[in-house]
Amino acid sequence: MTERLKQGDRVSWKSHGGTAHGNVVARQTRDTKIKGHQVRASAHAPQYIVESGKGGRASHKPAALTKE
Repeated sequence: MTERLKQGDRVSWKSHGGTAHGNVVARQTRDTKIKGHQVRASAHAPQYIVESGKGGRASHKPAALTKE
């Protein structure tokens, strides 16, 4: 993903069970934790918080996401 995503954008990504779909919740530029997992992010290496159709949240690097 080369373009900057914004809140509400519909995206897909590869998951354990195939392809997952969801929406961008936020662009993360600071370290945080999601479901007990450390997320390393900065202004130069942001990650995107996405919410799947099932309601789960995860963090992904921009290259892992495809805008739909």
